Amino acid sequence: MQKSTVCVVGLGYIGLPTAALLASNGFNVVGVDLNAHAVETINQGRIHIVEPDLDAFVRSAVAAGRLKAYAKPEAADIYMICVPTPFHEGEGIPQPNVDYVLSATRSIAEFVKPGDLVILESTSPVGTTQQMADMLAQAGVDVAKIHVAYCPERVLPGKIMTELVENDRVVGGLTSEATQAVSGFYRTFVRGAVLETDAKTAEMCKLTENSFRDVNIAFANELSLICAKEGINVWNLIQLANRHPRVNILQPGAGVGGHCIAVDPWFIVARDPENARLIRTAREVNNHKTVWAIEQIKIAVADASARTGRKPKVACLGLAFKPDIDDLRESPAVHIAEALFSQGYDVVAVEPNIESHERFPLVTLEVALKTADVLAVLVKHRSFLDAAAKMALGERGALDFCGVLTD
Repeated sequence: MQKSTVCVVGLGYIGLPTAALLASNGFNVVGVDLNAHAVETINQGRIHIVEPDLDAFVRSAVAAGRLKAYAKPEAADIYMICVPTPFHEGEGIPQPNVDYVLSATRSIAEFVKPGDLVILESTSPVGTTQQMADMLAQAGVDVAKIHVAYCPERVLPGKIMTELVENDRVVGGLTSEATQAVSGFYRTFVRGAVLETDAKTAEMCKLTENSFRDVNIAFANELSLICAKEGINVWNLIQLANRHPRVNILQPGAGVGGHCIAVDPWFIVARDPENARLIRTAREVNNHKTVWAIEQIKIAVADASARTGRKPKVACLGLAFKPDIDDLRESPAVHIAEALFSQGYDVVAVEPNIESHERFPLVTLEVALKTADVLAVLVKHRSFLDAAAKMALGERGALDFCGVLTD
């Protein structure tokens, strides 16, 4: 494929790495984001998120003149939409919110011309790719002359720059011609297999992958609740059970976070609540684990208050949704800390991957260990593992929701 101009709409945890990778592969890349700080930072050759190796890719791409960020789209040959897809919360089943996707689609409509590729990478409910095409048609684009397809990312934060290249990709077009054209584009920079299907199957594939993981985490989290009631160390139990050659239980935690596993299963449930019973139950189990963790911390605070005769200080160790990243999206740790803070508890947080938080103060691990009456270990950061022995010392001890004190 001839190296063309690519317009990447959304410069977050997926969009920016994708834009930088494409620029390193010879494409001219127009990056688009509504966040003025992100645009300014990227155009200085710097990054506004934490991801290993991304800074070098962005610095090189900007210096070479192959990556430029803007607040609005510019004309291109390939358009990639990498914007958030949250859900509407309220009574009943959370409903998917594709407003950002449709807004991004609307913003590129005036530039799309015959032969262009329009690709949705955002995790989306089944049918969203067709909605994009319908919106483009309403805006006057001859969709019969362009190629619209869905290709979800499959990357792990902390390894994004490697996995964008190495992982297999699924491409589903609204037509077979679109599937082939968009697959050809991905094969220019992906070393993994590029697997071809239709748009609805590709959309469902992404949701299926994350729902599978959510169900398996729910088993571990439910097991942890049972073990807590029985006085059994769940991490030791799982280690023993996993010695069975056909058993591979995941690790429990304070819940499930991130913009994928904590969100995507609801897209399936919302579309077919009658049949998605196990998937819904898994979501409810994982959400309940966070509520349970809050209650355990409250019990520990009450005990500390009785012991010390004063209002105890709670240190929440970790805010990110997984270890060693700065991403707080849908993080159960954030939910726990904010719930305690809003209910009047004296809360500080330790999060080595961010500089500040809008709701409560951040302190160093050393300060937390010296001043807190209750330690709640919420994220298995590497620095916490290194200090595990200090957390377990003394009368205070620590509430371990992620297995830091068992390694």
